[in-house]
Amino acid sequence: MPQPILNGVPRVLSLIPPMTQLNTPYPSTAYLTGFLRSRGVHAVQDDLALALALRLLSRAGLAAVQAHIEATPQGERSVLAHGWLEVAHRYLATIDKTIHFLQGGDPTLAHRIASRAFLPEGPRFAVLDSDDAMADGDDGGGTLAWAFGAMGSTDQARHIATLYLNDIADLVRAAVDPRFEFVRYGESLAQSQPTFDPLAAALAAPPTLLDTWLQDLTLASLAKHQPNVVLLSVPFPGAVYAAFRIAQAIKAHDPRVVVVLGGGYVNTELRELAEPRVFDVVDHVTLDAGERPLLALLEHLQGKRSAQRLVRTFSRVDGAVQYINFVEPDIAFADVGTPTWDGLPLQHYLSLLDMLNPMHRLWSDGRWNKLTVAHGCYWKKCSFCDVGLDYIGRYDAATAETLCDRIEAVVAETGQTGFHFVDEAAPPKSLKALAAELQRRDLQISWWGNIRFEKSFSPELCEQLADSGCIAVSGGLEVASDRLLALMKKGVSVDQVARVTKGFADAGILVHAYLMYGFPTQTLQDTVDALEYVRQLFAEGCIHSGFWHRFSATVHSPVGQRPQDYGVTLATLPPVTFAKNDIGFTDPTGCDHAALGPGLKKALYNFMHGVGLDDDVRRWFDVRVPRPKVAKDRIARALQG
Repeated sequence: MPQPILNGVPRVLSLIPPMTQLNTPYPSTAYLTGFLRSRGVHAVQDDLALALALRLLSRAGLAAVQAHIEATPQGERSVLAHGWLEVAHRYLATIDKTIHFLQGGDPTLAHRIASRAFLPEGPRFAVLDSDDAMADGDDGGGTLAWAFGAMGSTDQARHIATLYLNDIADLVRAAVDPRFEFVRYGESLAQSQPTFDPLAAALAAPPTLLDTWLQDLTLASLAKHQPNVVLLSVPFPGAVYAAFRIAQAIKAHDPRVVVVLGGGYVNTELRELAEPRVFDVVDHVTLDAGERPLLALLEHLQGKRSAQRLVRTFSRVDGAVQYINFVEPDIAFADVGTPTWDGLPLQHYLSLLDMLNPMHRLWSDGRWNKLTVAHGCYWKKCSFCDVGLDYIGRYDAATAETLCDRIEAVVAETGQTGFHFVDEAAPPKSLKALAAELQRRDLQISWWGNIRFEKSFSPELCEQLADSGCIAVSGGLEVASDRLLALMKKGVSVDQVARVTKGFADAGILVHAYLMYGFPTQTLQDTVDALEYVRQLFAEGCIHSGFWHRFSATVHSPVGQRPQDYGVTLATLPPVTFAKNDIGFTDPTGCDHAALGPGLKKALYNFMHGVGLDDDVRRWFDVRVPRPKVAKDRIARALQG
């Protein structure tokens, strides 16, 4: 087993690797840093995702991109790169001012940006001048006049500036690094990859321009904080490649620094990790809630605990991967401490406006303090969900008093009163108690979060939540079919969802619906009927936005565990030594869900902007589909009932 290697006390640095999001920090490092400090550990944090984005989105960064393109032989340059060189000087002249504006500075610049004479406009702007943008379902959001009218110049400018940044991201993919996106980086290298080979090949390749920047940023963070333990929190597959690049840089600089990998991606996809090469640059990989494994690991590194008493931890021993799980109780949610954003550059995050829908914009607009009402999901029955994993299956709540104490501490630290509760599904009972405690303390905050559309959310409770500061909720309607909702064990009906969402909407709370297509045994008729239900929900003012997800079976879900219960046959997976999550399946219904996806998304996009709400839903599909069997007044009658 690895021997304890720390001299003195642990100095822990938690890092957010690229890419996550640009408007607010991903909360995992804030949770871990707050917890470790509550236990007397020297703990700090840094956001290298934001740092890398800001390095790119600067005059110096774009000048480096320009030099990179100019050094590329002309015959190897993309058409986009050729065109960009002609206007590169305009990007260099405007980028720093635009970023400052998106960070909340220089608000009067909005007038120049909104004039559309200040920023250069690339392919992303074509949608703004298209008369049929809505019907086509383009992401640009239709005409600016429709969205903002004569006023609203600040939001209009932020939308234009967001398109400008998206043009830059397109250029980077075309000319510098084809894996780059602002919210993910090299995702395909890690998502459900049975072997480490694709990621290993990418890591062995010469570094790209962005890789060299990330290495520089990593070394600067090490020099600033002088850690002897670095935690890499990897929430998504799109942050894995950069996390390993960071680990490479750390080990090349000082191999004595202990590197620990964890986070949502690890907890979901690396549960059967058997690849020794992972540990060339990573010392340990921990699963599930990180508090208990980290305390055990830090004790081990100080010589206070044997390696045999590590908790939910992978290490490499004599060339082979070994998993140690000395069973100890997890830290109660009430005792994990208050998250801290200390050390993160809160004033440097970018408020973007990529979607004009007022609910949809919350995910990219504004810096939200992210908190959790309860650990896990109180329902934990949905057949498409990874209900057996810790982040879903272990439900543990804190009191409203504890939650409000944390809220007060976070507001005092950050000076900001916006909160996003990032639960899998916040429990109605806890939200009711939280609302009452917020009102009792006269705490004036704005908050939103994810829920289940269950009948406990009465109109009276919706009003109370709104009075306490609730501005929006999101929840899973999923398939909009009572038969399929029952098969999913969702615990709701379409009529119930209509009444609950209408209660929220009538209370002035925005409602977002997660929607799903391609669930086992879902037929073409089911899908068309589901879209008709969704159309009526929009038309009746029950929901304000939504998003269609294509169903994917995962090995940890009831569908993946018991496919026979859902009428499907799972594909045979190859031998897995690295990531394991998504699994293919055969559905005997034979419905071509891929052909339906574009029509569903186009329809939903238009519904979110009030377009086509009286039209036959068949108009949105490019393939022949049957007439809906749902009565035109089904939702209206459900609301009357």
